[in-house]
Amino acid sequence: MKLTIIGYWGGYPAMDGASTMYLLEKDGFLLVIDVGSGGLVKFQKYRSITEIDAVLLSHYHADHIADIGVLQHARLIQSYITGEEKILPIYGHEEDEKEFEKLNHDYTEAIAYNPHNVLKVGPFFIRFLKTKHPVSCYGMRITDGTSTIIYTADSAFQEEWIKFSKDADLLLAECNFYAGQNASDAGHMTSEDVGTIAKEANVGEVILTHLPHFGNHEDLIKQAEEIYKGKISLAYEGKVWKKEG
Repeated sequence: MKLTIIGYWGGYPAMDGASTMYLLEKDGFLLVIDVGSGGLVKFQKYRSITEIDAVLLSHYHADHIADIGVLQHARLIQSYITGEEKILPIYGHEEDEKEFEKLNHDYTEAIAYNPHNVLKVGPFFIRFLKTKHPVSCYGMRITDGTSTIIYTADSAFQEEWIKFSKDADLLLAECNFYAGQNASDAGHMTSEDVGTIAKEANVGEVILTHLPHFGNHEDLIKQAEEIYKGKISLAYEGKVWKKEG
């Protein structure tokens, strides 16, 4: 299982960056998780738009779905150029019916996931956890049967994260605030929150993502390391995490 960071900024993309977007690959299957602003420009540095096999969305805030419309138009144009007419499934929750219906287009199809059930997409099995966020949002536990990634999406701290993340190989955790700040009211986490989850859940590694537009990001690592003694790193465009099997 191979994860590539495409976009990692919270809220909006910094100059020459992109907000939330990740590429997960196994056995030639390409799953894109969230499609934030600027994501499609960056994605094309690594793979072709026509290679995407499925898209999975955590929620409908713009920094996670802003480029969905761009992706839909790109697939339409590519159908004219290449004759490729494969329908791209876009998985999302139905708790915002208006936004869910927007996932339907000429060459994309909205498919609802039931957050209470395991979702199978290609070689991946996904379980969901409802997060603490101003809108309905779902974190994910993704496995290929041999390795496991936890993606927190956007969330304030909640004890449920510890059980949900237990013994995962990678915790891909939002970290939009620094230690001592009030992240909960905004529906986000601090470096201390992530460190606590990582320690108590005994995860193998942490990548901090959905990063803030202020402060020194290296401080986020130092603060999380006060609690969790495993490997912690910052997300950046093109960063790859890979586990064989």
